Amino acid sequence: MSNFEKKETSIEGVYIIEPKVFGDDRGYFMETYSKSEFEKLGLNYDFVQDNQSKSRRGVLRGLHFQTKNTQAKLVRVVKGKVFDVAVDLRPNSKTYGKWEGVILSDENKKMFMIPKGFAHGFLVLSDEAEFTYKCDDVYNPEAEGGLAWNDKDIGIKWPFDEIKQEELLTSEKDAKWPTLEKLKETNLFKDL
Repeated sequence: MSNFEKKETSIEGVYIIEPKVFGDDRGYFMETYSKSEFEKLGLNYDFVQDNQSKSRRGVLRGLHFQTKNTQAKLVRVVKGKVFDVAVDLRPNSKTYGKWEGVILSDENKKMFMIPKGFAHGFLVLSDEAEFTYKCDDVYNPEAEGGLAWNDKDIGIKWPFDEIKQEELLTSEKDAKWPTLEKLKETNLFKDL
């Protein structure tokens, strides 16, 4: 029996991973990753880099991708709560331009498995959040790209019932990413 449950989403290759949590009055224990257990679930990734970020309430990071050294990511929250989003940028995918989102928190302990070819971002819903992710390729700053978080054609339903739009804080760079329509013109993802 696996210590992880893989749940399908509306986008092929994107999964919600729920770890088995062993708890008692002392606290809890759980595995957050096991290469052999993930391979049994059909998730064959060779993670080479771990990242962690800390953000305050209302911070929206993303939507980010790389045009070279594209990365599959296994993401989770170790403190706080975020709304995490993946947007399919694979040009030959039947779900191209579609998004999937999930609440990740230190309480629900869910993880989000995002394959190569996706833009990724998250919105912090708690006072602060610490976010970790495993990547199967290294970060390449020269291949960094992004997608407008508020692209109307994609229509991400950010939980602005939990965060007021006035609280929203993005980096200057994230505020200037192009729409999917503009990205199509660049043909950046022809090899995905």
